[in-house]
Amino acid sequence: MTGSPWSVSASGHLPIPLRHCLEAAVAAPSIHNSQPWRFRLDADGVIDVYVDHSRRLAVVDPRGREALISVGAAVFNLRVAMLAHGRAPMVRLLPAADHPDLAARVIVGPRTRITGTARLLAHAIPLRRTNRRPFDETPLPREVLTDLADAASVEGGTLVQVDPTVRDAVLGLVRTAELRRRNEPAYQAELADWTAQANGRSDGIPPEAYGPWSAMEAVPLRDFGLIQPGRRRAVRTFEIEPTIALLYSAGDSREDWLRAGQALERTLLTATARSVATTLMTQPLEIPELRELIADPRTGWQPQAIIRFGYGPPSPPTPRRPLEEVTEVPAMAPATGARAGAPGADRHHEAMVPPAPAHRP
Repeated sequence: MTGSPWSVSASGHLPIPLRHCLEAAVAAPSIHNSQPWRFRLDADGVIDVYVDHSRRLAVVDPRGREALISVGAAVFNLRVAMLAHGRAPMVRLLPAADHPDLAARVIVGPRTRITGTARLLAHAIPLRRTNRRPFDETPLPREVLTDLADAASVEGGTLVQVDPTVRDAVLGLVRTAELRRRNEPAYQAELADWTAQANGRSDGIPPEAYGPWSAMEAVPLRDFGLIQPGRRRAVRTFEIEPTIALLYSAGDSREDWLRAGQALERTLLTATARSVATTLMTQPLEIPELRELIADPRTGWQPQAIIRFGYGPPSPPTPRRPLEEVTEVPAMAPATGARAGAPGADRHHEAMVPPAPAHRP
């Protein structure tokens, strides 16, 4: 495919379609906006997606489950962006057993018809936000809830909207987990790392994304102002009956986590396309004994996300690291068939992607 519009140039510059796809990938959600992904390209634009364990949250994500879910979400965005450019993505998860950090290999496949769904989801990628603001009391229509469940199902997930009794129990577990974490020094230190403010910071949670404090903690969102005393959240009244859903996967392996990330992102983008706001409430899933209480013993389903849905005011975006920081490309080297990170790959021929040309539209 060398010389095609999807090929990396000899100088290492990315063609515009490929750059657009990678920009879509890094717009994926991640816990604390940690962005635990890296991308390596060969000269033909084949993309190897890695989990970056240096950015894993050791306290709340010791197994790396959340990191792989985040990488799975990035893979889904990459797939959608390719489809929106009229190319069929060819994806293989965990392609090299001897390289466990290699989460997925994505190849630009043959031309394909651009569907309305691909356009809709691709348009939603830059608009998706984690919204920690109060939602209004307008219930989601049944057809919207069906769309959300169908979105998860397409990617192998199961989205279950909980009834009021189960909802209150789930919110109770979220509240319990949040209160427990607040008293842990290691958690406080980790939270401080990801909420510390610095000029030009391109990751973490900025103060404008904290959201207000739910009166009486009726909706127990994570307290990102816990160790930022100058950034305490204002108290607001949240919705009385929040819409809460649980996303399950059939298993709990590393591949299941990657697939759950894709199911999660398809669900979030579908919600965004339907003008529905979303909040991830992961606290009890970070504590094994609490997560076990949400598992389904009848089916063996494993909980991978707790999502709040509703209609609310706009939420600001969180920053993203530039492609130059997360992407490696071959520099002045012909394609050899070896993949970065795989046996035989020559890392001396890799370099971080140069900035886009100034004239890029």
